[in-house]
Amino acid sequence: MKILRDLGPKLYWILLALGILLVLPLLFPAYWVTLVTQMFIFGMLAMSLDILLGYTGLPAFGHAAFFGLGAYAVGVLSTRYAVGFWLSGLTGIVLSVAVAAIFGLICVHSAGVYFLMITMALGMCLWGLAFRWVGMTGGDNGISGIPRPQIALPVDLNDPIAFYYFTFLAFALVLLALFLLVNSPFGQTLRGIRESESRMRVLGYNTWLHKYLSYVIAGGFAGISGVYWAYYNAFVSPSDLDIIATMEAFFMTILGGPGTLVGPALGAGIIVFLKNFISAYTQRWLIILGLVYVVIILYAPQGLVNFLIDRMKNKRLTAESAENAKH
Repeated sequence: MKILRDLGPKLYWILLALGILLVLPLLFPAYWVTLVTQMFIFGMLAMSLDILLGYTGLPAFGHAAFFGLGAYAVGVLSTRYAVGFWLSGLTGIVLSVAVAAIFGLICVHSAGVYFLMITMALGMCLWGLAFRWVGMTGGDNGISGIPRPQIALPVDLNDPIAFYYFTFLAFALVLLALFLLVNSPFGQTLRGIRESESRMRVLGYNTWLHKYLSYVIAGGFAGISGVYWAYYNAFVSPSDLDIIATMEAFFMTILGGPGTLVGPALGAGIIVFLKNFISAYTQRWLIILGLVYVVIILYAPQGLVNFLIDRMKNKRLTAESAENAKH
C-alpha cells in the first residue's frame, strides 16, 4: 500500500490515460480501433524491452524471439490441435519464460556490446529454427488462419471493438504490473545496476541474479504480446522474431523514452501509426520513418517522454530561481 501512496500522482495520470483509451472505440471508426489495438500489442512488447534496456541497462538485441515464441505457440496449438485461448496463451507465455530462463544463463554474464551480440545470436538461432523447421512452423510460409479466441463471455472477438477491449484489458494489466515492478525495491535495484553495477555489488546485492530475473520477466511479458499478436494478425511467420522485429522494438523504446514504460508504449503507437497510415499515401514511408528517427536522436536523444520531463523540470527550476531572486 505504501508504494501506491508514494506513486499516487503517476498512477493517477496512467489511470486517466487508460480511461481515455477505454472510450476511444465509441468515438472513432473501425480502422482506428484496429490500429490502436495493434498499438496496444506492440506497446506491451516495447514495455517488456524497456525492463532490460531502460531499467537494467541491458541492450537485448534478440528480444523479438520471445514475442515470436508466444505467437508460434498460439499458431501451432490453435490451428493444428484446436486448443482454446487459455491453454494456448498460457503455453506461449510459459514457453517464452522457459527459453528466456535458458538464454539468460548464457548471456547475463556478459555486458554492453557483448551482451547485445550474444542476445542477437541467440535470437537468430530461433529465427533459423522457425525458418527451417517447416513441418512445425510452416517455414517461410508461416502459419495462417489462426482463429480469434473463444472465451466464456457473450462477445464475439471477431468484432473489432470486442477485440479492442480484449487487448486493452491485457495492455492495462501489463502496464500496471510493470509499473508496480519497476517502482518496487526490486525495480529500484535494477536502476542501481543500470547506473553502477560495481557499486551495487559492493553494497551486497546479487547483481547477476537481478539481471537474470529481469531478463526472464521481460521475456515473459514479450510472450504475452506475441500471444495477442497471433490472434490479432491471424498469421505468424519467421519475420515476427527476426532482427528487424527486434530493431523495431528498439526504436519504439528509444523513440518514446527508455526507463519510463509510458514512453515505449508511446513510441510503439507512433511507429505503428507511421507504418500503417503514411504507407497508405506513399511508398516512401520508410524515408519518413527514418527522418523521424534522425530528428529524435538529434534533438531528443533521451526519448520524447524524458525530453518533456526534463523540459518541465527546467521550467520549474527556472521559475523557482526567479521567485527566490525576488526575495
